[in-house]
Amino acid sequence: MNRLLATDGQGYFFETEFNVNKLEENEIQVKSVLTGVCRSDVDMMQGNFGPLPLSMQGHEGLGEVIDKGGNVTDVEIGDFVATRGEPAYADIYNAKHREYVRVPSADPKYILEPVACGINIVIQSLDQLITRSGSSKRLLILGSGFLAWIAYNTLKIKNLEFDIDVIGRSNKDLWGDILKSEYSGEYDVVIDLSSHNYIFEQPILKNEALVVFGVQKNTQTDFSNLLWKACTMIFPSPRTEKFYSCMQYAAEWIEKGTLKVDKFWTKSYNRNTNWKSAFEDSINRAPGFSRAYINWRA
Repeated sequence: MNRLLATDGQGYFFETEFNVNKLEENEIQVKSVLTGVCRSDVDMMQGNFGPLPLSMQGHEGLGEVIDKGGNVTDVEIGDFVATRGEPAYADIYNAKHREYVRVPSADPKYILEPVACGINIVIQSLDQLITRSGSSKRLLILGSGFLAWIAYNTLKIKNLEFDIDVIGRSNKDLWGDILKSEYSGEYDVVIDLSSHNYIFEQPILKNEALVVFGVQKNTQTDFSNLLWKACTMIFPSPRTEKFYSCMQYAAEWIEKGTLKVDKFWTKSYNRNTNWKSAFEDSINRAPGFSRAYINWRA
């Protein structure tokens, strides 16, 4: 039986059976090895949105190629791949061309989808960021979690010149002196990776500022201040063609050591014995807990 971890949005995950579609010519078939537990999965479990159909549950996949279609030439059977395709909570699933990237090993640092999401925040905004960059330009990142770390480092790797402030309360040891507790003045660019409404309530935006929203808001928002300031707003999505290049960047930068993400994958959970704890711990988030992943080989 091909098993699948799924939720109906009523507060828990359960195990069910999942039938894999016939492999198409531009697809590969993946046997799960590691799957990251995304915050959106937990939100879906708690009924904050969705639930998604079974075929879309779990999207932070890393697995082994066990079959491939006739048109696939970029991977071989036995290769490891990071996937954006769903359902990554299944034992076996199919992934389409440009929804997977070959990686060197089944190491949690190569669970690339969340890393690519952080890179994507910068890449989808790149043209706007370039026009606003310069030695006197100021950029604020709201949030200090996983996405913030990736976005900050992507700005540095892409040599975008900004005076950067990061405001947040988590991962203080990782950020060091970069992390601040409050903003100062106004900013040309704000990358908002916080679930609260700070950006709508505080006078932090210059006229015609760029605002990049990298996470969903959990409360009702009022955009009148951003409209009054004539701000440009960007909502990066992993459902665009550019996301594939972000997956490629992630694989390359991690392998070379240009981007370090090891500290964020804090705990592994056995697929057969304690997978439920991965979701419970992702809700409770004890001090020092960052991201969970489920291990099919443990």
